[in-house]
Amino acid sequence: MSLRLLNLRVNGREQAVAAADSALLLEVLRDKLGLVGTKQGCDGGECGACTVLVDGEPRLACITLAASVEGHTVETIEGLVEGGRMSRLQQAFHEQLGTQCGYCTPGMVMASEALLRRVPHPEPEQIREALAGNLCRCTGYVKIIEAVQTAAGSQP
Repeated sequence: MSLRLLNLRVNGREQAVAAADSALLLEVLRDKLGLVGTKQGCDGGECGACTVLVDGEPRLACITLAASVEGHTVETIEGLVEGGRMSRLQQAFHEQLGTQCGYCTPGMVMASEALLRRVPHPEPEQIREALAGNLCRCTGYVKIIEAVQTAAGSQP
């Protein structure tokens, strides 16, 4: 197995990581950088638990080669923390009970963050569409949508 040095920008920090050419972004984030907030779910791009932002757009880390994001900006759930405090979106998930068991939460938050950056005050249908690739096994979608609306300032 050959390794290569990847130069990545993750959560605003430049990172140099030795990884195999076949290494997935999920593996590099969790195993090499210790960013375990990004969850390993289905390993096939079907559940959305591993959603991160690449150049501000949602990307499934379990099916993205780490080498393909070299030169791009990667953001994980850990990168949303502001001054040691949860972001307004993370706080809204907490306050509106949008976390349920919590496993899908990082992916839901990251997909929601991408939406709110594009559409600061989305309609419920826009939220549902933005989260269509993220599965909640607890079926907590109502609370998740309410959390996004709260973060957007359009509380239900």
